[in-house]
Amino acid sequence: MTNPEMLESPCINICELNNDDICSGCYRSLNEIALWSGYSDQDKLRILENTEQRKMSLQKS
Repeated sequence: MTNPEMLESPCINICELNNDDICSGCYRSLNEIALWSGYSDQDKLRILENTEQRKMSLQKS
């Protein structure tokens, strides 16, 4: 089981934003990237779930 307190940024150093301000590397929004360090572990887990959904959605497009 992952310790949520150890959650690191999902950044993979491919930092390009699309027209919706979603990063093509980590699939976070610009706002999520900027505020990452201030989010609670619960918020980070929610964001990580959202990034997986975004990734799947954008790859289908």
